[in-house]
Amino acid sequence: MDVSASDFAEARERMVDGQIRPNRLSDPRVLQAMREIARERFLPPRLAPFAYIDDHVALGNGRVLMEPLAFARLAQLAQIRSGVRTLVVGAGTGYGAAVLAACGAAVTALEQDAALLDIARPALAACAPSVALVAGTLASGWPAGAPWDLVFIEGALPGVPAALGEQLRPDSGRLVGVLAGGGRPGDAILGERTAAGLTIRPMFDCATPVLPQLVPKPEFVF
Repeated sequence: MDVSASDFAEARERMVDGQIRPNRLSDPRVLQAMREIARERFLPPRLAPFAYIDDHVALGNGRVLMEPLAFARLAQLAQIRSGVRTLVVGAGTGYGAAVLAACGAAVTALEQDAALLDIARPALAACAPSVALVAGTLASGWPAGAPWDLVFIEGALPGVPAALGEQLRPDSGRLVGVLAGGGRPGDAILGERTAAGLTIRPMFDCATPVLPQLVPKPEFVF
């Protein structure tokens, strides 16, 4: 299926005005960034025609490009401020990192899937060159850049790995993601690092696939 640049641009406008704005999205930075960032650039060519559907796009190996509305609501929850040092965990092909950078964040994008990194490198170079793309284990975070003002987990997970909470800036660091599993469809969460540790509050329903790399491996008991 051949789709022209103008067709993609029209689809991007329809995504924002039809899927996102009517659903309690009011942050002008998020809306503008999602109008500007070419989502199709962050997909392999065969999947580019599906860039603006009202659903996630499967990328293989259990990974997805998150549904536009789910991502937008998490981005709004993050309340990006100019210069906020942000670690995107499970950055995938880089789209979410690009949007947060367009909102003013100083973004480091962490991914461990080699195939997704191969897509992210040229896409970020073209659309969001300020994003630092790094390869590493998602559950370990990126301690070399810590402390982070914001950890943004681009996908669902059954529990927050301790390393991610520990890498937040003391007394002010925040974490945004989705808790899912155990029969629950998914809750967007806002975590805050305090003197007592990481506190987590559920904020709204949010269904998105779990990041396989953040599912703990079963332990064998002998």
